[in-house]
Amino acid sequence: MFQDQEEVSGYLEETCDAEDVLLGVINRETYLKETMPHMLSGHYQGRVLSMISKMLAPKKILEVGTFTGYATLCLAEGLTKDGTLHTIDINEEQEERVSGYFERSAYASQIQYHIGDAINVIPTIEGEFDLVFIDADKKRNLVYYEMLIDRIPKGGVILLDNVLWKGKVFESNPDSQTRQVLELNATLAKDNRVEKLILPIRDGLFVLRKK
Repeated sequence: MFQDQEEVSGYLEETCDAEDVLLGVINRETYLKETMPHMLSGHYQGRVLSMISKMLAPKKILEVGTFTGYATLCLAEGLTKDGTLHTIDINEEQEERVSGYFERSAYASQIQYHIGDAINVIPTIEGEFDLVFIDADKKRNLVYYEMLIDRIPKGGVILLDNVLWKGKVFESNPDSQTRQVLELNATLAKDNRVEKLILPIRDGLFVLRKK
């Protein structure tokens, strides 16, 4: 058994590729300037997202929930040369700073940053998505999933974050938020349109591949 979660996390970060300079800046500034910096994907999960994206080599990516753009840039690493990443966030207060990060990256011309409610923005983006990362309002994860599942081609992948909900999914008397996560997980587990598994990375990452 692992002795200490922080020790495990540290070891995982030591044995994967380093985050680049810009990702390091985003990481540090998020912890300095944000009230909920734990929402950041972080070094190890960022490398996981990058690896998945690179294996898929997607031409079109959708991210629901930009936050400070860390995961966005990790996902962008796998884009084809003519690929596009659409990322949506409702928080306009962060727009200037996050746009600045994107402009400093190698993917500035490939990222389209949308500010608004994802429920309204998603229908305005045309076409299919080879890779989708949902990391936003947990109450609406299932809504986002159902909006997007028919817009994923065969072999495309949907990723949903925070599906272990800080371990609360294992509690005998879950609260209302946890019950929503449990309902989501149970629904996805029964969905025959996809192959699926949960990776126990940070707060749990559901990986679903369209059949």
